Amino acid sequence: MRISRRRLLHSIAATGIGLGTGTLAYGALYERHQLTLARHVITLDACPPALDGLTIGLITDVHHSATLSTDAIDAAVQLLRSAAPDIVALGGDYVSFGDRRFLEPALEHLAPLAHAPHGAFAVLGNHDDERETASAMKRAGLALLRDDRTRLTIRGEPVDIAGLRFWSRRLQELTPVLKGAAPVSLLLAHDPRRVVEADRFGVPLVLSGHTHGGQVLLPGVGAVVGRKFPVLSGVAAQGRAQVCVSRGLGTVYVPVRINCPPDVSLITLRAAPQVRV
Repeated sequence: MRISRRRLLHSIAATGIGLGTGTLAYGALYERHQLTLARHVITLDACPPALDGLTIGLITDVHHSATLSTDAIDAAVQLLRSAAPDIVALGGDYVSFGDRRFLEPALEHLAPLAHAPHGAFAVLGNHDDERETASAMKRAGLALLRDDRTRLTIRGEPVDIAGLRFWSRRLQELTPVLKGAAPVSLLLAHDPRRVVEADRFGVPLVLSGHTHGGQVLLPGVGAVVGRKFPVLSGVAAQGRAQVCVSRGLGTVYVPVRINCPPDVSLITLRAAPQVRV
């Protein structure tokens, strides 16, 4: 019998399976507030020399709620802005369970990211109400991509930014977004499993969240949930595509992180070394 992430995390909170009260308290009171900047260097075969060193900042899974304050959002925004990314990506789940009380404040506090040199681009997660979040995004000056793609010109080179709805799965939904993208293109998708479609359409890099890094990683066991994903955090390859997954800011079901601190990510693109003949 499969156990859902919700049931398992609730069980951990209720019984402290093999963890002890002290560890749970540490995860609730301390570790979930220990925000880090995760740096990743990703080489793309099609990256031209002009785009070598291009940086993308990624914030995802904010889950603004009674247990994740606007102060925590401000800290994440400040940390990412201090890294001065060229582009900012927002990976979805700005609130939990579509709770509209927290939506406007979450996006207001993320709004400074729109001042990145080449803009901030967002997708929605499975916790986001599409209609209300889209309106709030517009008011915050953030560009929302819903099965859509936009082209930037950076240092004289084309860079495509594509974004998928969380529930888009059918080929007729994906093809107009992903087919024919520029050699250097970024796919924003809340679910990292969209790397399969990126590989199919030749999109070289996916930026995702959704996993929370597993949220609870047990010593000697690892993640108790989320093993269906290609990677829980960091970078993984799928054929011609790579995916970078952030652990995100917030939590769901229980406000606990164990061996899995929150992060914002900074991705640096590198051109593949030139082969001399």
